[in-house]
Amino acid sequence: MAIDMAKLKELRERTGVSFALCKKALEQTNNDVSSAVKKLQELAGEKIEEKSKRTTSAGGIFSYIHHNKKIAAMVELASETDFVSGNADFHKVGQEIALHIASMPAKTVEELLEQEYVRDPSKKIKDLIKEAVLKFGENIKVNRFLRWELGL
Repeated sequence: MAIDMAKLKELRERTGVSFALCKKALEQTNNDVSSAVKKLQELAGEKIEEKSKRTTSAGGIFSYIHHNKKIAAMVELASETDFVSGNADFHKVGQEIALHIASMPAKTVEELLEQEYVRDPSKKIKDLIKEAVLKFGENIKVNRFLRWELGL
Protein backbone atom coordinates (compact mmCIF):
# COMPACT_ATOMS: atom_id res chain seq x y z
CA MET A 1 0.00 0.00 0.00
CA ALA A 2 1.27 3.46 -0.90
CA ILE A 3 1.59 6.01 1.87
CA ASP A 4 -0.25 9.29 1.34
CA MET A 5 2.58 11.84 1.73
CA ALA A 6 0.20 14.62 2.76
CA LYS A 7 -1.12 12.42 5.58
CA LEU A 8 2.42 11.46 6.56
CA LYS A 9 3.35 15.13 6.82
CA GLU A 10 0.16 15.89 8.77
CA LEU A 11 0.79 13.05 11.23
CA ARG A 12 4.41 14.11 11.71
CA GLU A 13 3.43 17.76 12.35
CA ARG A 14 0.62 16.73 14.68
CA THR A 15 2.70 14.33 16.79
CA GLY A 16 6.34 15.33 16.36
CA VAL A 17 7.21 11.63 16.04
CA SER A 18 9.83 10.48 13.52
CA PHE A 19 8.82 10.03 9.89
CA ALA A 20 9.73 6.34 10.06
CA LEU A 21 7.38 5.66 12.96
CA CYS A 22 4.63 7.82 11.41
CA LYS A 23 5.00 5.88 8.16
CA LYS A 24 4.75 2.57 10.02
CA ALA A 25 1.61 3.72 11.83
CA LEU A 26 -0.03 4.87 8.59
CA GLU A 27 0.84 1.58 6.88
CA GLN A 28 -0.79 -0.35 9.70
CA THR A 29 -3.93 1.82 9.66
CA ASN A 30 -4.49 2.17 5.90
CA ASN A 31 -3.59 5.89 5.85
CA ASP A 32 -6.17 6.78 8.52
CA VAL A 33 -4.59 9.64 10.48
CA SER A 34 -6.88 9.34 13.53
CA SER A 35 -6.18 5.63 13.85
CA ALA A 36 -2.50 6.25 13.19
CA VAL A 37 -2.31 8.61 16.18
CA LYS A 38 -3.63 5.81 18.40
CA LYS A 39 -1.29 3.31 16.76
CA LEU A 40 1.64 5.64 17.42
CA GLN A 41 0.87 5.57 21.14
CA GLU A 42 1.07 1.79 21.03
CA LEU A 43 4.27 1.79 18.97
CA ALA A 44 5.71 4.54 21.14
CA GLY A 45 5.56 2.41 24.26
CA GLU A 46 7.68 -0.25 22.58
CA LYS A 47 10.22 2.29 21.29
CA ILE A 48 10.51 4.11 24.62
CA GLU A 49 11.05 0.86 26.50
CA GLU A 50 13.74 -0.16 24.01
CA LYS A 51 15.54 3.20 24.21
CA SER A 52 15.32 3.49 28.02
CA LYS A 53 18.11 0.92 28.35
CA ARG A 54 20.61 3.05 26.43
CA THR A 55 23.35 5.10 28.10
CA THR A 56 22.89 8.86 28.33
CA SER A 57 26.33 10.50 28.49
CA ALA A 58 25.50 13.85 26.85
CA GLY A 59 22.88 16.48 27.62
CA GLY A 60 22.67 19.89 29.20
CA ILE A 61 21.83 21.90 32.28
CA PHE A 62 18.84 24.22 31.99
CA SER A 63 17.65 26.93 34.32
CA TYR A 64 14.67 29.12 35.02
CA ILE A 65 14.42 32.18 37.26
CA HIS A 66 10.92 33.38 38.09
CA HIS A 67 10.10 36.99 37.12
CA ASN A 68 9.98 38.04 40.78
CA LYS A 69 13.59 36.77 41.22
CA LYS A 70 12.57 34.77 44.30
CA ILE A 71 12.43 31.26 42.84
CA ALA A 72 14.96 29.52 40.61
CA ALA A 73 15.36 26.01 39.25
CA MET A 74 18.00 24.00 37.42
CA VAL A 75 17.66 20.62 35.74
CA GLU A 76 20.19 18.23 34.25
CA LEU A 77 18.58 16.69 31.17
CA ALA A 78 20.59 13.83 29.66
CA SER A 79 20.66 12.51 26.10
CA GLU A 80 22.72 9.93 24.26
CA THR A 81 24.57 12.29 21.91
CA ASP A 82 25.79 15.87 21.61
CA PHE A 83 23.86 16.04 18.35
CA VAL A 84 20.56 15.86 20.24
CA SER A 85 21.71 17.92 23.22
CA GLY A 86 22.61 20.76 20.83
CA ASN A 87 19.14 20.78 19.24
CA ALA A 88 16.95 23.82 19.91
CA ASP A 89 13.91 21.60 20.58
CA PHE A 90 15.91 19.67 23.21
CA HIS A 91 16.76 23.01 24.83
CA LYS A 92 13.07 23.91 24.84
CA VAL A 93 12.24 20.67 26.70
CA GLY A 94 14.96 21.46 29.25
CA GLN A 95 13.65 25.01 29.74
CA GLU A 96 10.07 23.77 30.15
CA ILE A 97 11.09 21.24 32.79
CA ALA A 98 13.11 23.89 34.66
CA LEU A 99 10.07 26.22 34.59
CA HIS A 100 7.90 23.39 35.91
CA ILE A 101 10.34 22.66 38.75
CA ALA A 102 10.22 26.32 39.81
CA SER A 103 6.42 26.17 39.82
CA MET A 104 5.90 22.76 41.42
CA PRO A 105 8.31 21.62 44.14
CA ALA A 106 9.35 17.96 44.11
CA LYS A 107 11.79 16.04 46.30
CA THR A 108 12.91 13.30 43.89
CA VAL A 109 13.20 12.74 40.15
CA GLU A 110 10.55 10.02 40.41
CA GLU A 111 8.14 12.44 42.09
CA LEU A 112 8.90 15.11 39.47
CA LEU A 113 8.16 12.71 36.60
CA GLU A 114 4.73 11.89 38.04
CA GLN A 115 3.64 15.54 38.44
CA GLU A 116 1.10 17.08 36.08
CA TYR A 117 2.85 19.48 33.72
CA VAL A 118 1.98 23.07 34.75
CA ARG A 119 1.34 24.23 31.18
CA ASP A 120 -0.82 21.22 30.26
CA PRO A 121 -2.32 19.22 33.17
CA SER A 122 -3.41 16.49 30.75
CA LYS A 123 0.28 15.49 30.57
CA LYS A 124 2.78 14.50 33.20
CA ILE A 125 6.46 15.43 33.09
CA LYS A 126 7.24 11.84 32.14
CA ASP A 127 5.01 12.35 29.07
CA LEU A 128 7.15 15.32 27.99
CA ILE A 129 10.20 13.08 28.27
CA LYS A 130 8.48 10.30 26.28
CA GLU A 131 7.57 12.77 23.54
CA ALA A 132 11.19 13.92 23.38
CA VAL A 133 12.42 10.32 23.18
CA LEU A 134 10.13 9.70 20.21
CA LYS A 135 11.03 12.97 18.53
CA PHE A 136 14.80 12.59 18.85
CA GLY A 137 15.07 8.79 18.72
CA GLU A 138 17.32 8.72 21.77
CA ASN A 139 17.00 7.94 25.45
CA ILE A 140 16.40 11.16 27.37
CA LYS A 141 16.11 11.44 31.12
CA VAL A 142 16.20 13.84 34.03
CA ASN A 143 19.33 13.03 36.03
CA ARG A 144 18.88 15.58 38.82
CA PHE A 145 17.42 18.95 39.62
CA LEU A 146 17.56 21.77 42.15
CA ARG A 147 15.02 24.35 43.26
CA TRP A 148 15.78 27.45 45.28
CA GLU A 149 13.37 29.78 46.98
CA LEU A 150 14.57 33.06 48.48
CA GLY A 151 14.99 32.82 52.24
CA LEU A 152 14.42 29.06 52.48
